[in-house]
Amino acid sequence: MRLSSTLTAYVARVFALWFLVFFAGLAGIILVADMLELLRRTAARPEASFGIVATMAVLKLPRLLQDLLPFAVLFAGIMAFWRLTRSSELVVARAVGVSVWQFLAPAVAVALLVGAFKIGLLNPLAAVMTQRFEAIEARVLRGQTPQTTLAGSGLWLRQGRPDGGEAMIHAERGAPLLDMFERVTVLLLDANGRFETRVDAPVARLTDGHWVLSDARLARSGRPPEPVGEWRIASEFTADRIQESFAPPETMSFWALPGFIELLEQAGFAATRHKLHYQALLASPLLLAAMVLIAATFSLRVSRRGGVGMRIASGVMIGFVLYFVSDLVYALGLSRRIPVALAAWAPAVVSTLLGVATLLHQEDG
Repeated sequence: MRLSSTLTAYVARVFALWFLVFFAGLAGIILVADMLELLRRTAARPEASFGIVATMAVLKLPRLLQDLLPFAVLFAGIMAFWRLTRSSELVVARAVGVSVWQFLAPAVAVALLVGAFKIGLLNPLAAVMTQRFEAIEARVLRGQTPQTTLAGSGLWLRQGRPDGGEAMIHAERGAPLLDMFERVTVLLLDANGRFETRVDAPVARLTDGHWVLSDARLARSGRPPEPVGEWRIASEFTADRIQESFAPPETMSFWALPGFIELLEQAGFAATRHKLHYQALLASPLLLAAMVLIAATFSLRVSRRGGVGMRIASGVMIGFVLYFVSDLVYALGLSRRIPVALAAWAPAVVSTLLGVATLLHQEDG
């Protein structure tokens, strides 16, 4: 039997309303909890007023909302289907020949639309607001300013010197492990920002506490360049710190990620974090649709089998288990123990297959 447009719109509306209820409720809880945590962190900093803390909490919220979407969809599906079953609306629909797949199609469509909204609008908004949050956090909580920039011309680093001056370090390319750099230039500035010395080298190694430039040439103001062989400068950077200081994928829009990934790879750096984040965003609509299927397995038949509370609690527990398994698989992908595409898509695909298999067993088995 073909599902009528009236029933389609009704199921979609019920599911969407429950989604908005849970999404707004979870957002409110997270906002209050995050604000309390920020107040605790800024308690010893008088310059961090309540207005700044509230601004930081609001700026951080969109990034957190992206992680809340699967839970909001899961809870919305459980409550929507449970209410429809309890009111016998689903029973009537099944009596006139509507299959469970037809009944679930509107909710799955809404979940896919929510996933598209996350990718196209929520993620770019979260990226911009996260950038502002991290800038305020670095200034207010850590008293730091950004020290690393990756541009089309390579990598720029800035670090302080014991005499109060600064060292500006530029590398055109870097090894994936960030322990070796090619075509390196170091500009030494005094405490007043005036140029002192320039050092150029074809290769530089980053060791514990030092940059080591091989076959270096040194040029001072008013003097011709001279070869100095191996040249060292104390460094506060490590390979891990440089990698972490690149623009985090959470601060980049979905639309900007492909270009930045290409830029990283052209410069010779590893782009695993950004690739994994990009693929995970692409997989998020399928993951949300899977949450609808899993919600249905725990709520469509509660009125006939009893144990309403236990079944709903089991559905919530399965949702949390899937979330933690997704985090585990994500960590494996981040450490490059499994391929990036597998780490990003496996949770969504496995969750979908689990939901489909369970529904087939319940309805047709």
